[in-house]
Amino acid sequence: MLKKKWSDLPGRVSIRSTIYLYFTISALTALILMGISFYGRLVNQMTAAIQEENQTMLAQVNHSVDSYLRTIMKLSDSLYYDVIKNADLSQESIHSEMNLLYDSNRDYVSNIALFSKNGALIDTVPAARLKTGLDVSKEDWFPETLERTENLHFSTPHVQYIFDSDENQYTWVITMTRAVELTKGVSTEQGILLIDITYGSLKQLLDSISMGNHGYLYMISSGGQLIYHPQMQLIDAGQMEENLKAAETYRDGNYRESYQGEIRDVTVKSVGYTGWKLVGVTPEQDSYLNTLKTKLFMFFLVGLFLFMLMIINSSISSHITIPIRELEKSVNALENGNLDVEVYQGGSYEIRHLGRSIGDMARQIKILMQDIVAEHESKRKSEFDTLQSQINPHFLYNTLDIIVWMIENEQKSEAVKVVTALARFFRISLSKGKSIIPVRDELEHVRNYLMIQQMRFKNKFTYQIDADPEVLGMASLKLMLQPLVENAIYHGMEFKDGDGLIEIRAERKEDGLCFTVQDNGLGMTEEQVDSLLTEHAHVSSKRGSGIGVKNVNERIRLYFGNEYGLRIESEPDEGTIIHIHLPAVDYREIQEKERRP
Repeated sequence: MLKKKWSDLPGRVSIRSTIYLYFTISALTALILMGISFYGRLVNQMTAAIQEENQTMLAQVNHSVDSYLRTIMKLSDSLYYDVIKNADLSQESIHSEMNLLYDSNRDYVSNIALFSKNGALIDTVPAARLKTGLDVSKEDWFPETLERTENLHFSTPHVQYIFDSDENQYTWVITMTRAVELTKGVSTEQGILLIDITYGSLKQLLDSISMGNHGYLYMISSGGQLIYHPQMQLIDAGQMEENLKAAETYRDGNYRESYQGEIRDVTVKSVGYTGWKLVGVTPEQDSYLNTLKTKLFMFFLVGLFLFMLMIINSSISSHITIPIRELEKSVNALENGNLDVEVYQGGSYEIRHLGRSIGDMARQIKILMQDIVAEHESKRKSEFDTLQSQINPHFLYNTLDIIVWMIENEQKSEAVKVVTALARFFRISLSKGKSIIPVRDELEHVRNYLMIQQMRFKNKFTYQIDADPEVLGMASLKLMLQPLVENAIYHGMEFKDGDGLIEIRAERKEDGLCFTVQDNGLGMTEEQVDSLLTEHAHVSSKRGSGIGVKNVNERIRLYFGNEYGLRIESEPDEGTIIHIHLPAVDYREIQEKERRP
């Protein structure tokens, strides 16, 4: 078998093969070299950076929480050493001093109360009373506070339940208690100072902390109970869980854990003497692109990779881009409308094939454009003929008979009125082939029709047309009202014994342009009304327009959208009301759109 060299097959070397070969070699070379050199260093550096950042963040948060708690502790010390310890409670009240300290710290404090060792309320600010039936000495925190007199005791967040109050019935607080010494005359006894810390102030402090895109911070007590979490409500509702058991066992430092199928870095920091722990969580997917050092390092790698690719691609571009540029010139000429341009067909196999395809496409477009012009002209003529065919020949013949009868009976003025109305009727029916006309023309069209029909039916009915001046210049669908009025005459008035009335109203409402066509004719049953707008709608009589209610509804939806159309109300022997809903559009806007090329 005869073997051919690569250079002997220039027509079979594709762009895809060339790009694949060069880019594969360059990309693999760069990735292998950079991967071997920097992978280990990259992982270690980014991990260390994230841990350092988290430790710094938690140290700042710990300082803020510590300062917050120290403010509460200072308040506790001031209450005890400056107020309670110096007062003889058997002879004087400390309410004003407690109230003064409360006012100075009311942004952080909800309640301050002093209890005797038996649980009796000695004083409280702001003024409140104990919940009915509540014995605080039976609460778990009460004996624990009296037993460990040297400590300050902090509870987990809970709804304030000790005091009745006219407002803030469900205030979330953290309760701090401490044992104090009460002086009564010459004797002393133990008591308990209670401070309800407003949980919202602590939550606001922690809510402002950001731990990256998906990282977050939460805080637990020494017993593993949740004090703060950004998704506290979801956790309380059982819709979310947190790894509290593991966090309870962690000491200060960095940890990597797997929880609910997710690898994440955890940083722990204890809060002073409270036993509380701040826990920062960073998902693994956020751990490698957060620090400035990592970003700069990645930019360096990308820059080096791109530089190497640019050197290699400089030799590729000369083999690929020149034929493409020549082909682009041909395409630009086609875009400018020159369909007779000779399309470039050089370069590799794909470019030559593409050039031939574009040339064939240009020739096909030229043929299609000629066909579209012819089809458009045919369609315009067809639409015009269809519009003409919608004019009821029976109506035309009967109108001409009326005119002849009037002339024979020397009612020339009446005949002139009918001829004039008929001419205006046909002029608006044609409207130069337009489907959208102003409301004033549509109302004039139906007015001419009603005048002719009124003479034909010898004043068997009267009509009334009202329209708000502001709607006359709005856009309306042509031949929309006449079929509806025609149905009202033939199906509602023809067999009625006089006193027939047809009312037409056009007005602007909040949801658009609204027409109503109302008659006091024979009316319809609910089944007849439902069938009018369905696919098997009742066809109008032979003297009807042939357009029908369903056809009008479909034309409205075709032009303006499915949210517009007809709504029919009717009762037998009561009459019929047809509501027409169109968008409120100025007809001048339609004209401007039609003038645009």
